[in-house]
Amino acid sequence: MRRHLQWSIKQLTSSYADGQLSPCRVTEQALEDSVNLKTLNAFVRLTPEEARQQAQQSEQRYQKKQPSSGLDGVTIAIKDNFCTENVHTTCASRMLQDFVPPYDATVCSRLRQAGAVLLGKTNMDQFAMGAGTVDSIYGPTKNIWSEDLTQNNWRIAGGSSGGSASAVAAGLCFAGIGSDTGGSTRNPASYCGVVGLKPTYGLVSRHGLIPLVNSMDVPGILARSVSDCVEVLNAVAGPDGKDSTTIRQPFTKLQLPEVDGLDLQTVRIGIPKEYHCNGLSAEVLETWTKVADLLECAGASVQQVSLPNTAASIFVYSILNQCEVASNMARYDGIEFGHRAADERSTEQLYAQSRAEGFNDVVKTRILTGNFLLLRKNYDHYFEKALRVRRLIAEDFLKVFEASSKEDRVDILLTPTTLTEAPLYKDFSSLSNRDQCAVQDFCTQPANMAGIPAVSIPIRLSRSGLPLSLQLMSRSLNEQLLLSVARWIEAQVAFDSLDHRLEQKLS
Repeated sequence: MRRHLQWSIKQLTSSYADGQLSPCRVTEQALEDSVNLKTLNAFVRLTPEEARQQAQQSEQRYQKKQPSSGLDGVTIAIKDNFCTENVHTTCASRMLQDFVPPYDATVCSRLRQAGAVLLGKTNMDQFAMGAGTVDSIYGPTKNIWSEDLTQNNWRIAGGSSGGSASAVAAGLCFAGIGSDTGGSTRNPASYCGVVGLKPTYGLVSRHGLIPLVNSMDVPGILARSVSDCVEVLNAVAGPDGKDSTTIRQPFTKLQLPEVDGLDLQTVRIGIPKEYHCNGLSAEVLETWTKVADLLECAGASVQQVSLPNTAASIFVYSILNQCEVASNMARYDGIEFGHRAADERSTEQLYAQSRAEGFNDVVKTRILTGNFLLLRKNYDHYFEKALRVRRLIAEDFLKVFEASSKEDRVDILLTPTTLTEAPLYKDFSSLSNRDQCAVQDFCTQPANMAGIPAVSIPIRLSRSGLPLSLQLMSRSLNEQLLLSVARWIEAQVAFDSLDHRLEQKLS
């Protein structure tokens, strides 16, 4: 019944075209499975009426042999911080619990234009401030790979785009949209055993994405294969007049070469020594080494490189994150946007009470810390210095990607995505939000600081039967080579993203 879940997006749309399957049937199955797997808490809101209508329209286009694109009739989930017209967008917070946008985010509108079927909104950490999808007002999201989905013995899905990753991993949809500020797409992709892509900053429009850190936020893509990620990227990337930070040059759709057609002898792979850090598990290190050897045996040049400012990256990210959060959260005052408290004794009291009720402790802490760091007496000492070190971090990447000597230059960096397999919820929740993010984002957030593309791909299962993933990074706008190498690795390791006994969990 669910054999179509093993197919790629291209195979699915081909089956629509030849009448083997229909968008309506696939959509109904997805909605049914989403209800049956409600225990995962991947979706905070399903939109069945809208999804059925989009599937019906898609089916009519296929009957006329006029599909809109390679995504026509493909089921996709949207993270709950992307505005969706006439559908609640809450950022998993009380502050925006009743917010219904009158417009679509550019990513959503482009998916609609491509004929995709949008199933609903997925769970996340409040305002995307987290690395586990455990701080939502709707409750935490569970990882489909968990040995036990009851009580507190389950594994986290990662964050903050854990809902989208969990939905894709469970086969509830073919792709999911997330956001990536410091690894929020790649982190859950790693834990849930799916592919997570963070494109170059500015390649995909942020219009309609409720901001966390404007200078680092990037819409991300989650799917069960690299090729499926490319299909979605081709639909959503490109300049947008509604977002001044998008890259102005026209986007040329990616076409990856056949796996056998990629000449790895021309590819130089860098292994950054700083990513061999404290907390890196033996199994992740072994996986990292095996894939590096795999590439070298296939003819790629593999060499160690240095990114000396990586160690400072997490501190810089923390400072800049909290400063931009303090600025972005100022709009939620109970009058212009968001939750409004009942206490109206004074404007000041209304502001204070609305924000006290609308934000959780994590958001409040980041707002307070950010405002402290931006005080006149602290501005130069913290914010300005952090900006300088951020530039050094970005220059580290430039030095390895654009070194004057060909021997020192690399095309791709190969690193871990997360330091371990997905932790148990009870272990993860015992840490503070700051410690959670410091550990989980160590390998992922430098790419956001530099604005370069990065992709996480699942490699194998750990001894506990949980996914282990690696990350590839490249220079800005080099998605073509990045994803070509990622697909080559994917073909060699042949990881099955649905090997978590879904049928047993549905029953």
